[in-house]
Amino acid sequence: MRVEAETPDVAWERRTEIPLFYLSLVFLGGYAVHVLAHAHTLWRDIATIVVGLTWLCFVVDYVVRLVLSRQRPLRFVRRHWLDTVIVILPTLRALRMVKVHDAVMAKRRDRPHRGLYPRVITYAGLTSLLLGFSGSLGLFDAERRDPQSPIQSFGDSLWCVIQTLTTVGYGDVAPVTVPGRLVATALMMFGLGLLGTVTGSFSSWLIQIFRQDDEEGPPEDGSPSGGPSVA
Repeated sequence: MRVEAETPDVAWERRTEIPLFYLSLVFLGGYAVHVLAHAHTLWRDIATIVVGLTWLCFVVDYVVRLVLSRQRPLRFVRRHWLDTVIVILPTLRALRMVKVHDAVMAKRRDRPHRGLYPRVITYAGLTSLLLGFSGSLGLFDAERRDPQSPIQSFGDSLWCVIQTLTTVGYGDVAPVTVPGRLVATALMMFGLGLLGTVTGSFSSWLIQIFRQDDEEGPPEDGSPSGGPSVA
């Protein structure tokens, strides 16, 4: 069977996916310090440098992939629109969790794979958490400068994001600024789908387990499953 060789851009993406994921966690940590430590000038300046350097790495990666693909820029942007959005808003890099999972599994071919539903629940759940945390930071950063906004603390922002992701919508806390509403819109678009994937996969997983139990049924002789029968 003939195996097609990897193109240069695919090979580059496979090799850099995991390092860039760890770098995205550094970016998120720096952004969190930048937002939450606004009263401490030194820490804020350090965090700003960290955020700028990590963001520059994402831009370099995007440009390298564009060059290696040998595609026209507009075609590359159309085919990799999510990557383009992530470069502009690196806090959304958690949406590439599936590709990170594929890269990890490619390096662990000798290890057994978990079932489909546990994998979907794990990675969609982790993506939702990262997206919710980064969205809370972005919402707080956008709203705290407006005295008319009800979001004046990170706790308020986190509460608003939880309401958005779970579609509860009490209405007691909501963004009023344009950047804040854009963050909320992004959470509605991506977060609801991820959270729905988690709950839907969990329900399907439970149904599959219960169906297997029903198909096995109790032993015909009435003895406990797996135990010796009594003569």
